Amino acid sequence: MKFRKILSVMLCLILASAIASPAFAILIASKDTDYAITNPYANINWETVNQYKTSLHNHTNMSDGDPTLKQSVERHVETGYDIVSISDHGTSSISWTETQKGNIIHGVLSLVGKSEGELEYLGTEGTFNNGMTYTATVENGNDYLNVNDKKIMRMPYSIENGAVSVNAHVNSWFAPYEDNSICDYERTVKGVQKAGAVCVINHPGEYTKAKSDLTSEEAYNEENPVYEYYINKFYGLIDKYDCCIGLDMNSKGDSRTRYDRELWDILLQRRTAKGKNVYAIASSDAHQLNKIDTGFVYLLMDDLTADAARKSMVNGEFFAASHCNGNYLELMNIQENLKKYYGETDLYGKIKNITDLMAKRVADVASGEEKPGSSLGYEFNCLDENGYCSAETQPMITAIAVDDSEDTITISAENALLVRFIADGEVVAVLPASQGTASIDLDDYSDKLGTYIRAEVFGEGGTVYTQAFMLDYDGAPEYHEYSYFNIPTLDFLFAEIRTLIVKIERTFANLSK
Repeated sequence: MKFRKILSVMLCLILASAIASPAFAILIASKDTDYAITNPYANINWETVNQYKTSLHNHTNMSDGDPTLKQSVERHVETGYDIVSISDHGTSSISWTETQKGNIIHGVLSLVGKSEGELEYLGTEGTFNNGMTYTATVENGNDYLNVNDKKIMRMPYSIENGAVSVNAHVNSWFAPYEDNSICDYERTVKGVQKAGAVCVINHPGEYTKAKSDLTSEEAYNEENPVYEYYINKFYGLIDKYDCCIGLDMNSKGDSRTRYDRELWDILLQRRTAKGKNVYAIASSDAHQLNKIDTGFVYLLMDDLTADAARKSMVNGEFFAASHCNGNYLELMNIQENLKKYYGETDLYGKIKNITDLMAKRVADVASGEEKPGSSLGYEFNCLDENGYCSAETQPMITAIAVDDSEDTITISAENALLVRFIADGEVVAVLPASQGTASIDLDDYSDKLGTYIRAEVFGEGGTVYTQAFMLDYDGAPEYHEYSYFNIPTLDFLFAEIRTLIVKIERTFANLSK
């Protein structure tokens, strides 16, 4: 009898082992991947580094903006900026204090009624309309405005090139270069490289007309020959010219850039397989005062100097940030996870109202209630009607820790609710961050990873975006060469033709119902 019991126990253990072994093997296999993680923030000392709130793209009445230079700088001071770029069309920023050359754009636009008022410079000292006084100084070649014991630095030679182009705009900084011809992205980027400046591709969704797409399935669909052409072109420019560090993927409230994060992810999938990154900025592209604080970056620097700013941008040692989001899928994901982790809060309700409006717009176009050319048209926005942030808190990343031996990435943040991790354009994990940290173990998501992962930190005051962490491991996707051809100046017509075809297709779809 005793022998039978022992035999039964042994048989049960053998059977249990046989059943469990496949699951155990899978578990072991999932922990076997050894990731080499390239961390763009590896050289940052989080205990000593400064995070300088930086405006990279703005306009004044020097070109087609409404505010004067003085009004724009005043609003930047009020909204907490440390570094300000005035990047008017076709005119490099070389001074805040005195009249500069190259204001032909202002004159021409004034003639056709596109610009208002006289140019207003700050002088070496003065008073803003809000009563704050300032003095201007030059220290070691850097221009500063001193306001209430705070220094605000002027970003040197900031400009939006392509004053006479059809949305082929390139923002550059740090070296003098101006292109006021009827130009194309490649001509401009090539000129920026020759001049020794640094640049990004501005608001690509406007040029490609992705801003007019109703859904993420339509936008940047590589099976569409027009999008394939644009994607190849943007990738080719970034890969060919080192001066072009990446693109602007959230600007001016995000209505026209709502799908440009998708473009960023496509470019990342291609280039990180080669061991090279693609950096992304957010900006305001403000033409009015109430747009100045929509998008910005935090430059991670020890000192407030132009040299340090350039190093930060070239190395990807910065975060993009925005108070706005116009992407339906992103907002739905945020909405679902707010409910999952925090319940149906007021913020959840605010976002749900927006996603409901977005869904109705798509349904109304499909049913014929809306015009076939309608775009999504709504966004989550933390700014009041005057352009000041209405949120009580704003998320901020305070540290990033990468552990290669454990294959973990830990994000520390203040005023954060969620951290969304994105790989190959897909959300692989959403973690709560209200306790100050969120840590992802890459081994837990090995079936979803390609050659990079990036993080988005969301809170009441908007989103902070990390640059991508590149991943190398046995079995990683291989790099493929991508060629591009460029039809300069006239290739904007491809997007116009594509959107016209989409309108016609929607019209016929509605008529056939």
